[in-house]
Amino acid sequence: MGKVGIVGSGLIGRSWAMIFASAGFEVVLFDIQETQVTAALADIEKQLEALTKSGLLRGSLTAAEQPKLISGTNNLEEACKDTVHIQECVPENPDLKKKVFASVAGFVNSDETVICSSTSCLMPSKIFSDCGRTAQCIIAHPVNPPYYAPMVEIIPHDLTTQEVRQRTRDLMSKVGQKPVLLNREIDGFALNRIQYAVINESWRLVQDGIMSPQDVDTVLTAGLGMRYATIGPFETIHLNAEGTQEYMEKYGETIKRVSATFGPTPAYNDEALDEIVKIMNKEIPLDDGSMAKRRARRDKLLAGMAKLFNEIDNE
Repeated sequence: MGKVGIVGSGLIGRSWAMIFASAGFEVVLFDIQETQVTAALADIEKQLEALTKSGLLRGSLTAAEQPKLISGTNNLEEACKDTVHIQECVPENPDLKKKVFASVAGFVNSDETVICSSTSCLMPSKIFSDCGRTAQCIIAHPVNPPYYAPMVEIIPHDLTTQEVRQRTRDLMSKVGQKPVLLNREIDGFALNRIQYAVINESWRLVQDGIMSPQDVDTVLTAGLGMRYATIGPFETIHLNAEGTQEYMEKYGETIKRVSATFGPTPAYNDEALDEIVKIMNKEIPLDDGSMAKRRARRDKLLAGMAKLFNEIDNE
């Protein structure tokens, strides 16, 4: 299957290691600290066992077989040598990422290796331009947690070859992710641009005293979120009328009228912030284990949705 190098052993790096191993790839997980590597490998084994018990383990290999494909190192050259793909997962610091990519490009010994970043907000031109192998570089930004939420957005540098763009998309599909490709870089990529539009209007509804944060969340969790978990906005438009043309004839003017009332982007540093922080800290306290419980609930729900989608799509 080939060798994949994972640079960074945090939560995203561990998820990528599990995803690639589930598809049969040999994975080398790098971290500068050996103790971090050891801890990551032990955690991966525990996660794979838990996934087996819940019936959510990916791939045809067992939870005992998959960890055998994953090794660790604190030698970056070892992680990069003879790879078909490298997935960078270090913190969102542009200077750090540029340094990492310069090192990775120096250690890569093939013009065929794809050098890929998991960054969620740094554009390709900000981190790849000076590494020496820009044509081989691309971003594949996953949704957290990527093992359960498979969408991954692929963003090329202007110099990234068409071959690398296609190979990255094909690889992401091969390992069970759902890739989408941006034809060129744009600040925020796709996921965050859409997410920020939702956050902006949600914030405005609370800021203007229209709704509580809890009720805004319910609009998503019991309404739009349930719909958008199964179909996207364009399919929604198409199905909610007799096709897209009819929908826009009926609702186009309404969309424009309501959208004109949205106003500027909220300041996010005013009295509304203080009030929303107070409400959310009361709803989910930061210091009594509530955050961990809610994250576990989120992951369990996403895992259940992933299992349901898999069952329905394979009927």
